[in-house]
Amino acid sequence: MNAQLILTSDNSHSIYLPELDETYHSQHGALAESQHVYIQAGLMHVAQTKDSIKIFEFGLGTGLNALLTWQIAEEFSKKVVYDSVEKFPLPAEVYSQLNYESETSAECKLKIIHSSGWNETHILSPCYVFQKAACDVLDFAFPDLYYDLVYYDAFGPSKQSEVWEMPVLEKVCQAVVPNGVLVTYCSQGQFRRNLKELGFEIEKLAGPKGKREITRATKIR
Repeated sequence: MNAQLILTSDNSHSIYLPELDETYHSQHGALAESQHVYIQAGLMHVAQTKDSIKIFEFGLGTGLNALLTWQIAEEFSKKVVYDSVEKFPLPAEVYSQLNYESETSAECKLKIIHSSGWNETHILSPCYVFQKAACDVLDFAFPDLYYDLVYYDAFGPSKQSEVWEMPVLEKVCQAVVPNGVLVTYCSQGQFRRNLKELGFEIEKLAGPKGKREITRATKIR
């Protein structure tokens, strides 16, 4: 895909894909959206009751969610195991330009995330274990009843409708532990009804700038 670097309204980078006419993040602010949806509504919510958290991310993308999660894990001394899938990995000439960190050295966390080998487990710090798979989500070998938290960050239903429907959702949700949580920017009604059918309780939360609502779902059966 032809990934084009863009600057969003909070001066953080995102990616625009002309083929889909889609951006990886809200143009109102990539960093603000990730912090609001995945960190505050997801990670910090789960971290209230857990010191060890297993996370699955659908859509590594720019690596922003993985980076923010690593930072939070170290700041709050949480043990995080982080698995992610990405069907279309970004090339180095794109991810090397992302402005999520001020550091430019080889120790830059984002660079470590992107340069880590695929389909391998990496102990990136005492509190952050990371693995990424370059594959379609349906080809990922999900462990049963394993993840405490899911970041559902795929392209929207209007661009990639199949990943918001039952065949994919059933596979992802079966990997979530009881009382585990799924968070996403998506507020589509049919998606929420699918999650309810799969045993999740739905919360409609206020969204970040430019988005009225987001979804947090907790597995109750």
